Amino acid sequence: MLKLDLSKQASKFLEKLPPKQFKQVMGAILALLKTPCPVDSEKLTGYDYRRKDIGEYRIVYRFENDEIKVAITGKRNDDEVYKLLKSQS
Repeated sequence: MLKLDLSKQASKFLEKLPPKQFKQVMGAILALLKTPCPVDSEKLTGYDYRRKDIGEYRIVYRFENDEIKVAITGKRNDDEVYKLLKSQS
């Protein structure tokens, strides 16, 4: 059974979402527990992370051992997600 590990940044972002978007993004994150590398996810160049887009949001995560680590969630058309990822590395 896979475990879910949300970073503080991802948790804070999720807390600020309106209920409809929270449900949408959280549903996509929970779906990663069943399928860690879905067909519509992509490996990020230069990082050990994958990205999954859901609506207007992007989930940046990695799958290691038996854990899904969600590093960042954010707006899809905003480079802020990648700036935050770079600052974490």
